[in-house]
Amino acid sequence: MTTRKRDLRTGQPVWLAHPVRLPPFRKLTRDLQCDALVVGTGISGAFIAEELTAAGLDVVIVDRRRAPLLGSTAASTSLLQSEIDLPMVRLSRLIGASDAQRVWRRSRLAVEGLAARTRALAVACDMERRDSLYLAGDTLNSDGLQREERARRLAGLETAYLTRGDLKQRFGLRRNGALLSYDNLAADPRKLAAGYLRAAVARGARLFAPCEISEARSMRAGVVATAADGRVIRCRKLVFATGYEAPKQAPLRGHQIVSTFALATRPQKRRLWPTQCFIWEASDPYLYLRTTADGRVICGGEDETFADAERRDAVAPRKIAVIRRKLARLLPDLDTEPAFAWCGSFGASDDGLPTIGEIPGLRHCWAAMGYGGNGITYSRIAADIIGAAFKGEEDADASLFGFRRQRARAS
Repeated sequence: MTTRKRDLRTGQPVWLAHPVRLPPFRKLTRDLQCDALVVGTGISGAFIAEELTAAGLDVVIVDRRRAPLLGSTAASTSLLQSEIDLPMVRLSRLIGASDAQRVWRRSRLAVEGLAARTRALAVACDMERRDSLYLAGDTLNSDGLQREERARRLAGLETAYLTRGDLKQRFGLRRNGALLSYDNLAADPRKLAAGYLRAAVARGARLFAPCEISEARSMRAGVVATAADGRVIRCRKLVFATGYEAPKQAPLRGHQIVSTFALATRPQKRRLWPTQCFIWEASDPYLYLRTTADGRVICGGEDETFADAERRDAVAPRKIAVIRRKLARLLPDLDTEPAFAWCGSFGASDDGLPTIGEIPGLRHCWAAMGYGGNGITYSRIAADIIGAAFKGEEDADASLFGFRRQRARAS
């Protein structure tokens, strides 16, 4: 097998209650040739396939599951933020202030690019602008948040520090301080991915499911990919857009699998917090929450570093109960009864950054992995970097996310 198989999620994500119009797909019944083979039909595969078809490439998309969008995309809580998991002050200590500023600026650019591209494609996915409120916690206290504000401002990123009094007056929350940032995005992740897949198929991409790639052989002029049933797809380049089921050939130093847990309430009858901004904590583990288009509150957290699905599922009821208690303490007037609850596994990295690039020792084969809590934002960056490379160009920030960077920082 070319990827590590995982049971990516359990439970009932709220997004599965929303109807989604999938693009046409079918079983692979004959050998094929194409410019680019994209393995995976989640949010990463959708963005990459759309980018490559927009460049005029002949694209084939495959997924080992019985239909598109049955992997981890459905488990996303879909807070599309430019703020990454690792604060800028901490990332600066790991990779230097200059590179940390570049990463944060690129993340901001990715959110803006995603908003513009989604609008241009007319993808209906309940996308709305949302500000983000980052509450003081055990990772960054009020003094740490003020240092973080200065670091972000030095990078040209608009951020406001709110005192305890500001926070109580404007949002009714009781914490020692917070950072307020602006113009992030909320969306339905399955509708978002389906819209990009439909755009790719409308340009001629061919989509096959179920189709499991069992072997990928790198050749001088391209890649020969063999499906589990023996069918062969010959391509100039291959992309593993398999999310947290990383290619076995890809080095995983500095990467971990993390289990996370989330709930969605019933639609709220009471007035929600002002502006319905995203709320998350400078804590470990941190709590994060958002609202949906139909007035529910999604709240997640209690992450732990382990990959065993049975263990994850066994602790899920306790984790959901803890999340519910924390949510009730933060917003006492909220109806916290879960209407949906789920858990999932995702990839994380020591520096909080994804790894995007050609797999060492596997010529013409690319991968994007280790997305952390910024999965959809990083998927947009992956589509940009891979799209440029497949057109014979080089993205200006590619070196920040490549495999060579991963090895250098892990050593």
